[in-house]
Amino acid sequence: MAHILIVEARFYESYNDMLLAGARAAIDAAGHSHETVTVPGALEIPGAIALAQDSARFDAFVAIGVVIRGETYHFEIVAGESARAIMALTLDGTAIGNGILTVENDAQALVRADPQQKDKGGEAAKAALAMLELQRRFA
Repeated sequence: MAHILIVEARFYESYNDMLLAGARAAIDAAGHSHETVTVPGALEIPGAIALAQDSARFDAFVAIGVVIRGETYHFEIVAGESARAIMALTLDGTAIGNGILTVENDAQALVRADPQQKDKGGEAAKAALAMLELQRRFA
């Protein structure tokens, strides 16, 4: 049994509730345990994973958040840098499922977050578990 940390940037609460529900359901269905921590925004997710990784309490991680394009370039920075930092952690051998939605509008966020539609939270949890399986296989 694995212990998974879900790290969520809780900026858009309604979408995060859906992403979180999907992630938790996928982890529970696979027979694993989980904890959740909340950070201010998507840029803080990789840092939280790096800190938690050092504790050796968690086997894998799920990143959850929503970034919706606004009127400024900030969207590009948040979307790109959070993905880059998560990818850097995965290349160092950390099992992470990236469920940070980067969308153009609320309608896209809803479809992707809803467990009854695209269930990106559940998909991120399943990706984390798949990477953990590979990590253990190649260890």
